[in-house]
Amino acid sequence: MPIMKDLMLAVSIREPGGPGVLQPIELPLPKPRKAEVLLRVRAAGVNRPDVLQRLGKYPLPEDADPLPGLEVAGEVVATGTGAGRWKPGDKVMALTRGGGYAAYCCVHEDHCLAIPAPLSFVEAAAFPETYFTVWYNVFMRAGLTGGESMLVHGGSSGIGTTAIQLGKAFGVTVVVTAGTSEKCRFCADLGADHAIDYGTGDWESAVMQLTGGKGVDVVLDMVAGSYMQKNMNLLNRDGRYVIIAFLKGPVAELDMRQVLAKRLTITGSTLRPQTIAEKTAIAAELEQHVVPLLAAGLVRPIICATFPLTEARLAHELMESSRHMGKIVLET
Repeated sequence: MPIMKDLMLAVSIREPGGPGVLQPIELPLPKPRKAEVLLRVRAAGVNRPDVLQRLGKYPLPEDADPLPGLEVAGEVVATGTGAGRWKPGDKVMALTRGGGYAAYCCVHEDHCLAIPAPLSFVEAAAFPETYFTVWYNVFMRAGLTGGESMLVHGGSSGIGTTAIQLGKAFGVTVVVTAGTSEKCRFCADLGADHAIDYGTGDWESAVMQLTGGKGVDVVLDMVAGSYMQKNMNLLNRDGRYVIIAFLKGPVAELDMRQVLAKRLTITGSTLRPQTIAEKTAIAAELEQHVVPLLAAGLVRPIICATFPLTEARLAHELMESSRHMGKIVLET
C-alpha cells in the first residue's frame, strides 16, 4: 500500500496553448467527497478532450476537476462519506470528473470497475473513456445488435479500435475508414471486415460497393463536417447516425429528405457532461456485458504508446500528430 504524503505530482494546464503548456507541479492531495474514493493513480489515459481542454476549446462542467485526465487505473487508498462499494487496496479502473493527470485522483465509487486479472494498469487506464463512449452511443442509444452492420470513421483511434472489437464481439459486420494503408491493415488485424483508406479514393462509393449497395445500419462518426451527408447517404432504412465529435467542424448543409424517406435517427452525446446517475447506468451495463469479455480476453484496450506523467507534453504531441494507432497512456 503506498504511503500518502501531503503533496502529490500532477500536470496542470498553465494557459491555453500547445503541448508545452502542460506543466508538472505539486498539489495537495485531493479529498474524496461523498460517495467518492481516492485512488493512487498508476496510469491515466490520454484522450482528444484533454487536447481540446489544453487548447481552451473544451468548456468544463461545473463540478469538474480543472486538471486534465478523464480515465485512470489504480488502487483505492481512502473512501469518502457513504462510499462502501470499494475498500483500500482494491484495484479499479475509473471514469473521472477530471484530475487524472496526477498521482492521486478522486472518483465516484459507482464509476469504478474492478480490473480483470488479464489487464495491466496501463491497459485498464485505456478502458473507461472509449468503452463508456462506444457502449453508450452505439449500443445503448443506437441499439446496435448482432447481424447488423456499422461504419466507423477513424478506425485506428482509441474509439475506433474499441468499436471494432465490441462490434465483432456482438456479431456485427464492421466497416472502417482510416488514413493510411498501414492503419487499414491494423484495423483488419483487429477484426474489421472491411477497412477503407480514405486518402486513396471515394470512401462513400467504396462502402456502398462493399455492402452490395445496401449501406449500413449504424454510422459512428467523429469527423462530421463534409462527412455528414455521405454518412446519411450510406444509411439504410431505419439507420442510425451517431455523432460523437466534430474533427471537420459542426456545420454542414444537409438534404434532410432522407431522414423521412429512410426513417433515419440522428443521435449523439458527449460523455463528460452526463450526470452521475447516467454514468452509473453506463458503468453497470459495462460491468454486465463487457467486463466479462475483457476477463476472457475477447476484447482489450489497444495500447500505442506510454509516457511518464512528467512527459505529458510528448503524449499530446503524438495525439495531435494522428500517427498513433490505439491508445496513449501516462504512467505515474
